Amino acid sequence: MYKILLIAASLVASLPTFAQKYSNEFLSIPVGARAQAMGGANIASVQDATAGFWNPAGLTGVELDMQLAAMHNEWFASIGRYDYVGIAAPLADRSRYLGFSFIRFGVDKIPNTLSLYESDGTINYNNVTTFNAADYAFMFHYAQSFDSIGLSIGATAKVVHRKIGPFATAWGFGVDLGAQYRKGDWRFGLMLKDITTTFNAWSFNFTDDEKETLNLTGNDVPIQSMEITRPTIGMGFAYIKDFKLGTPKEGKKQKYFGLTAEIDLNFTTDGRRNTLISASPFSIDPTMGLELHYNNLIFLRGGVNNIQQFKDISDNQKWAVQPNFGVGFRIYKFYVDYALGMNAGGAIIDNSQGAVLSHLVSLKIDIDFKYIKKALDDES
Repeated sequence: MYKILLIAASLVASLPTFAQKYSNEFLSIPVGARAQAMGGANIASVQDATAGFWNPAGLTGVELDMQLAAMHNEWFASIGRYDYVGIAAPLADRSRYLGFSFIRFGVDKIPNTLSLYESDGTINYNNVTTFNAADYAFMFHYAQSFDSIGLSIGATAKVVHRKIGPFATAWGFGVDLGAQYRKGDWRFGLMLKDITTTFNAWSFNFTDDEKETLNLTGNDVPIQSMEITRPTIGMGFAYIKDFKLGTPKEGKKQKYFGLTAEIDLNFTTDGRRNTLISASPFSIDPTMGLELHYNNLIFLRGGVNNIQQFKDISDNQKWAVQPNFGVGFRIYKFYVDYALGMNAGGAIIDNSQGAVLSHLVSLKIDIDFKYIKKALDDES
């Protein structure tokens, strides 16, 4: 790890002008409807398979033998499709955990019109083909719990693959580090994302005819390039408390409701951004979330994020905030979570711009090997 950090630091120092703002932004799309409903405030409180994305230290919250999580979302009237699958499991000693996450965000069946015109200038629609443009992330997680001091740590190694039809491909590699600390009802989280700086090496493959078409239409023919994702730092502060409801009758379980409140501060290092605190090289984007649950069966959530400034039609400077809402249900070992968000540009404080609603559903399932074995034995 020490050598990797040295190599990454030297590359960053030698290639400062190639750093890209908003690089690998598909990895900024929130994973899981719970986190989305809470405005993305999840670094300190996450305790399930989605922690591989938010803070790998949170994988230590997986209690049974394995947990699976999945999500599908569609963007821009179903033009773009986002898919996520995550898995996490403890090792035999129950203090170390492994996980894997897969993410794909793609736009499929894009028309390729580079060969639309014949050599004589006529249009031939039979020459139009289609291609896909997709981003992939393969994320491998490790976490370890030190219960005696209330500390969990985690790491994620991720491989990023981006592909634009037959024309361009990129491969990248990066590392995330995370930690969570528990003190009474308080939780503290730290997430160092792309701590090694993530590098995407692009290569391009155009035929001579395609290059000629691009030149004739005033388009530059791209060459090999390097895309760099700068590190981001996330800090989370959460309060988690369960409150008993009365005294249970004999033979009945205690009923209770729970509260989770979290505030996260996300520091970006790629220059000035349109955030609440905008500066160079650091900008700070705060998020806030709240979750209430009854007996860990029914969940009600809300949160705010994307606090930004904008100019209205009269060129007046105003503030915008994105509110989010959601509910969740647990049915035995199945979790179904739903979030209703308002995409950036919606939920303007004066409501002059209207709102673009986003609906999101995600699923989780806890797997108990002993239960499965018992069920199979009973069937036989």
